[in-house]
Amino acid sequence: MNKTIDTGTEDLLAEVIDGVAILTLNRPEAKNAMSAAMNKAMRQTFTDVELDPEVKCIVLTGAGNAFCAGGDVKGMAAASARTSEGEWPIDRRIHEQRISQREVAGRLYKMPKPTLAALPGAAAGAGLCLALACDLRIMSQNAIMTTAFARIGYSGDFGGSYFLTQLVGAAKAKELYYLSDRVNAEEALQLGLTNWVTDADELRNKTLEIAFRLAKGPSIAYRYMKENLNRALTGDMEACMDLEATHHRHCGQTEDHREAVSAFIEKREPVFKGQ
Repeated sequence: MNKTIDTGTEDLLAEVIDGVAILTLNRPEAKNAMSAAMNKAMRQTFTDVELDPEVKCIVLTGAGNAFCAGGDVKGMAAASARTSEGEWPIDRRIHEQRISQREVAGRLYKMPKPTLAALPGAAAGAGLCLALACDLRIMSQNAIMTTAFARIGYSGDFGGSYFLTQLVGAAKAKELYYLSDRVNAEEALQLGLTNWVTDADELRNKTLEIAFRLAKGPSIAYRYMKENLNRALTGDMEACMDLEATHHRHCGQTEDHREAVSAFIEKREPVFKGQ
């Protein structure tokens, strides 16, 4: 069943099409920079689609010719002015930042469903972090990635230092953070920062092709695959193997597993139901 999700703001649009939740950052005039309303909407909407049994895959993209330019620099200037006037104690600001990061980038990373970022254009700063928090990425040939934090005197937020280091290694991550160079789509593909690169006019079609394929897959197995792979980044070998054994045996008890075995024997495509 297709439906529109009310996010409470025009800064984030959301719809569900055949099991795929498409979330669109919608401030094209500002290259989809993250507003307070957008952040609040992402926090609630990410929770909603995680808990919605009809949603099997999440696509995060941007309106117009950008993915997300990161934080709103004009808003940062206003916040800096407030801080200098003593309106917002630093401890409160740090606490709010931690909560926001965990409920936006952190929730994307831990979401027990496949997530796919589709980049029609630039992903910069915290916008890049949102893309890296997703499981998979697809870029338009015209898109670029940049950490951008050093250009505005920030050290970086929204989990980028973790996500980037895991994908490209510490030395390359430091280079990309220190110098804030623009990484084009082909270089991103070579570095492993994106999984696919496509022509700009084919981005939506290719994105939906991948997303629908994921939505039709074994959702229970995907959930445990994701947890296994995420835990592998920080866990020790034996702990990861024990987790794999638990999840593998659990999947063996599902209807999806039995359907897949029958389909294999009958030489047909399986029909997964997430049960």
